[in-house]
Amino acid sequence: MNQFSHVPVLESRCLELLGPAISHEGAVLVDATLGLGGHTESALRTFPDLHVVGLDRDTEALDLSRERLAQYSNRVDFVHAVYDHIADVLSNLGIEKAHGVLFDLGVSSMQLDNAERGFAYSQTSPLDMRMNGKTGHTAADVVNTYEERDIARILRVYGEERFASRVAKAIVRERAITPFSTSDQLVAVVRDAIPAATRRTGGNPAKRTFQALRIEVNDELAVLERAIPAALDCLAVGGRIVVLSYHSLEDRIVKHAFRPGSESTTPVDMPFIPESDKPWLKLLSRSSEAATEQEIEENPRAASVRLRAAERIGVAA
Repeated sequence: MNQFSHVPVLESRCLELLGPAISHEGAVLVDATLGLGGHTESALRTFPDLHVVGLDRDTEALDLSRERLAQYSNRVDFVHAVYDHIADVLSNLGIEKAHGVLFDLGVSSMQLDNAERGFAYSQTSPLDMRMNGKTGHTAADVVNTYEERDIARILRVYGEERFASRVAKAIVRERAITPFSTSDQLVAVVRDAIPAATRRTGGNPAKRTFQALRIEVNDELAVLERAIPAALDCLAVGGRIVVLSYHSLEDRIVKHAFRPGSESTTPVDMPFIPESDKPWLKLLSRSSEAATEQEIEENPRAASVRLRAAERIGVAA
């Protein structure tokens, strides 16, 4: 299958939510997680006056998205950056405010399908998992050098792994014999550490461990905690933000980042709300939205997605 033929997760819903903010002349959309450019391609095709600023920390992804979006090259700025640097990116481009911001926090199909990147637990690959592919410590560094208690904490907090202590102990025991270098070696150790009864359901037992290591290697949650407030600050009044999360930790961060701006600070028994206390953010969905059964059938990677969206309706006090 062509690497550009996949359908972006919740494509229609993202365009529906962003549309009112990015359909006018001079509109700017920040695709904070450009990846292979699927969402951006749909937006550029749908809104002919739109300009996109596409960010990605993965240089390989940027190269592939440039190829995919070649026909729109005069309407896209491709920027090698982590998404918590959104304010600096816009400032460097001379853009005062964005009218839309999109985050798709899932690992791209390109990263999952490329065995050399080490994200997938279903194929043999080097234990890397770095989004940028070049700098920083790898997943192998984590499992080979971290203290047992720190590995257990990472698996428990980032992977929500019930058997984190057992898995961490097994990892430390195995690395004393043979240091970890490939994904299949780690998968085998994790599988053997988890009780057989638990392994019968829930898919590959290494899924949670790989998620936890990826988050640790790329500092994903700390970056996201900085990125959402930064993105909200960059939104023009009337601008909209859409975030696609793929596990509860990410979704919780987004929910908590949206909350302060969407609630009044005035006590409920006050007869009126001062202008300075009025919400400056309007939630566009009462809770997180999931993909439909039809979409999941057509695009299995949408199974765990949760969408949250908001519109900037005022200026923060």
